Amino acid sequence: ARLGMRSYLGSAFHVACLLATLVGIVVLGALLYDVVRMGAGRLSWEFLSGFPSRFAARAGMRPALVGSIWTLVLTAAFAFPLGVGTAVWLEEFAPASRLRGFIETNIANLAGVPSIVYGMLGLAVFVRYLALGRSILAGALTLALLILPVIIIASQEAIKAVPNSIRLGAYALGATKWEAIRFHVLPLALPGILTGTILALS
Repeated sequence: ARLGMRSYLGSAFHVACLLATLVGIVVLGALLYDVVRMGAGRLSWEFLSGFPSRFAARAGMRPALVGSIWTLVLTAAFAFPLGVGTAVWLEEFAPASRLRGFIETNIANLAGVPSIVYGMLGLAVFVRYLALGRSILAGALTLALLILPVIIIASQEAIKAVPNSIRLGAYALGATKWEAIRFHVLPLALPGILTGTILALS
């Protein structure tokens, strides 16, 4: 009797999860349909390549589009290598000590800091102190600081998920620690690292 009830509850939970997923998919589909229906007629090459104008018929979004792409590319260029390098050092090279615990605690705390705080920090440091002005570089550096803790934590978890037997096998075949990390650990951890990076950039 208990097995039958457990099977029934398992099936009910499966149906509930399926319905919850379908609700999300249907709402997303409705939103996308509405956006395409209302915006497809206004989308044109002139709108994508044109510059802003006081006249709606001639207005374009080229500066906003190009600026967003450059900001995203520069943010990834600053944050990705620094975040992955920090995660590799913390997981593979840093000895278990109070310093490591202090660094990891602060990284976790920084991941929860509101973005407005990073914005004020970027304004004070990059815009005013380093005199970068209101530029794409200042914005990219500020956003890199914002997403850096997320990339570090995601990369750490991806590196932790790699079985230790992979490292031991590489050492047994004569690989150095860096060779084991470079050719075995990082390729296996790369999907998790990229997932965390894409989520952070989005």
